[in-house]
Amino acid sequence: MNFAEQLAQLPTVDHLAALELLHGEEVVARIENKPGQAGSLRVYHALFQEFGAISDIAAQKALRIYAEHTTDAEANPGKHPNIDRLFPLAAGATPLAVRLIAA
Repeated sequence: MNFAEQLAQLPTVDHLAALELLHGEEVVARIENKPGQAGSLRVYHALFQEFGAISDIAAQKALRIYAEHTTDAEANPGKHPNIDRLFPLAAGATPLAVRLIAA
């Protein structure tokens, strides 16, 4: 399945304004519910619901969900920051905690 097909299977995020990723107390990223980020918000939210954090297993699943975009991110570092962030996590970097920001 491609990314659009996989995204359609994930829970909606209408109730969220954003999601923050935390390394300890430090906010390392904020993914907002707006065009260009809403798909990533859905992916990260689904991973948080399933795994409770963005761990190695969660990141590996995310890379499969992103499908063709993962391939593009590998070929073009920096083009997809929400995917780029997953590569070190999938390889065992310290998991990131998640803070949900209600709409």
